[in-house]
Parts: sequence; structure tokens; C-alpha cells
Amino acid sequence: MLLLTHLQILTQFNLELILADLESVNKRYARVEKVARTQKDKDSIAEFSVLQKIKPVLEDGKSARTIDFTEEEQKIVKYNCSFWQQNQYFTFANVDEDKVANPDDIEYVKQIREFAATENAEVVVISARAEEEISELDDEDKALFLEDLGLTESGVDKLTRAAYHLLGLGTYFTA
Repeated sequence: MLLLTHLQILTQFNLELILADLESVNKRYARVEKVARTQKDKDSIAEFSVLQKIKPVLEDGKSARTIDFTEEEQKIVKYNCSFWQQNQYFTFANVDEDKVANPDDIEYVKQIREFAATENAEVVVISARAEEEISELDDEDKALFLEDLGLTESGVDKLTRAAYHLLGLGTYFTA
């Protein structure tokens, strides 16, 4: 049986998105180039310039997310190109209950963090087994259990915070 590591799955998933984005760029490239060259359309020229910047990066197997775009280029990418990779994401790593307090000591977590850093992505480390146990506890027991594990918050809380951060959301309480 073939067993893939979390990093291999993440890398394969990322490659699939890069290939989908490259296909989108290739479809758009010739059309935009023709309009930019023949009609001298300002918007088409600007978009073609962005596509010329993106295409070689994707062909090198890198994400469009790794490109530093100017503010104007970001607008073009956002409104004219629908890339899978333009969306930010986070990934999570499931670790053993006894190692969740010190995830930086785990080799595969280090590898995932290194990969995520190249994609400007966040990594959230949780223990699914611990989360299962936490879900069955009341608040007082939950706090004691987390303390025993060496944690200050649950993995669900970490995931929620990461999702809020990624989406640019905030929580406001009214009185």
C-alpha cells in the first residue's frame, strides 16, 4: 500500500492548482496579447504585462502567490484572472496528543512549516485525539485537560482564529 506523507499530499495538491492556473493563463495569454498588440488597448497591455510576469513562475512549478505584485497589478489579477492560487490558505498538521505542546520538535511539522512559508501560508498544529476528548468535557475540565497537555487553547480555537485571520474577520461584542 502506498502511504503518502502530509507534505507529499500538500505538495501534490499545490502542483494541481499551479497546473490549473497555468492552463488559465495559457488560454488568456494569446487572446490578451492579440488585443494588446493590435488595438493598443491600455487595459489589455497592462493585463498582458501581468500575464508575462505570472506565466514563467507557473511554468517553473511555483505558485502565483509567490509573486510580488504592485498594487495596480494586484487589481488586474483580482479582477481579470481567476487563479486558484491567488487565494490564501492555511493547513493543519495532526500530531500525537503527547507532542502537541511542542510541535516544533516534530520533523514533519518543520517540513510543513518550511513549505507553507514559501506559499505565505499559515500552519495550525492540532491533535485530533485530544480534540475528541476535549469536546466531551465541560469548561472546567477542559481547562485542566489543556493545562495537562501544556496548551493554552484548543485546536478548534486555533483553527477558528486562523480562519478569522485568513478571511480578515473580526469579532465585535455589543452591549
